[in-house]
Amino acid sequence: MKENIDKHIKPIRLKELPAVMREQLKEARHSRGWSQRELGRHLGLPQMHVSGIESGKLVPRYDTLLDYVRGLDYDLLLVPRSLVPAVLALIHEHKASNEPDGEEERALYAGNEEEQKTKEGRPDEI
Repeated sequence: MKENIDKHIKPIRLKELPAVMREQLKEARHSRGWSQRELGRHLGLPQMHVSGIESGKLVPRYDTLLDYVRGLDYDLLLVPRSLVPAVLALIHEHKASNEPDGEEERALYAGNEEEQKTKEGRPDEI
């Protein structure tokens, strides 16, 4: 039985990281003000390796990719597909609030002041 299963499973090796991911890695490095050489120094990788990852010429091993994103103060995360739109909306809102002309940062579940005052006046709500 195992032989039948094994011959139908073909390992897939990416030829390159997705372009969107590579661009996000590059943007994260730029936002820190780091060159490829500086990022490589923090990660213990040669600059050519960082360049190869960002250009798509190299596909890093999982542990290298994890070190890479964590070195840029990000993380890899499995998200249920049904929650992807919500996660993307949170990321978009976070980016917008951190822009110089963006709105000021607010708590995730905070409503406007009028809404809070209205709720305070209703003792039947928890």
